[in-house]
Amino acid sequence: MSFLTAEWRKLAIANYAIDKSVLTPYLPVGTELDLWQDTCYVSLIGFLFKNTRLLGFSIPFHANFEEVNLRFYVKYKDAGTWKRGVVFIKEIVPKFALSVVANTIYNENYETMPMTHRWSETEDERAVEYRWRCKNEWQSFQVTANRGLSEILNGSEAEFITEHYWGYARYNSVKTNEYEVRHPKWAQYKVRDFKIDVDFGLVYGEEFEFLNRQEPVSVMLAEGSDISVEGKKVILG
Repeated sequence: MSFLTAEWRKLAIANYAIDKSVLTPYLPVGTELDLWQDTCYVSLIGFLFKNTRLLGFSIPFHANFEEVNLRFYVKYKDAGTWKRGVVFIKEIVPKFALSVVANTIYNENYETMPMTHRWSETEDERAVEYRWRCKNEWQSFQVTANRGLSEILNGSEAEFITEHYWGYARYNSVKTNEYEVRHPKWAQYKVRDFKIDVDFGLVYGEEFEFLNRQEPVSVMLAEGSDISVEGKKVILG
């Protein structure tokens, strides 16, 4: 049985080019950075969890909620085959119990903050916004896009960003937790405009403060799908 099942919907994604040295301290043992055309990315992602179930059970008041995370991309060679995955700098959710479970079982980096979201659409466009309050300061990520879906093309930057199917969490200097995230290939909405009002230094630490003055290389809005998170495996370095 899957550890967690849910829907991930309306994923707003902003991708920033970053110096590899910034991420080196966060690399879990056994993994290495996964680059897109020699560029190292971190991504700010906001989305909605829906119909969440833990070990098949729906937990009251914890089925639907927002998440915002900052992540980067890695790969791990397992029996001669590369697995492409992600590492999270921080994952923000509005429910304390979610943080406790994820941090305890997977050694992830969840924090609990007040959060809201807004979705709207007209005849030809849609808008999504995710907001969270860090130390009494509201942060926001807004995207306006076409109303209709379009395909994510094979070999595209969007495919690189959305098709990392493994999660890696640093446990210590000799141990990494690995887990699989299963979902079908996603479709996307073509982005027309966006606004990012985030104090990266406040939310993610002073080593990421420079992102306050940097424009993202690209911004995407993916529809998402049903997903499942499988049980963890321990990798020893």
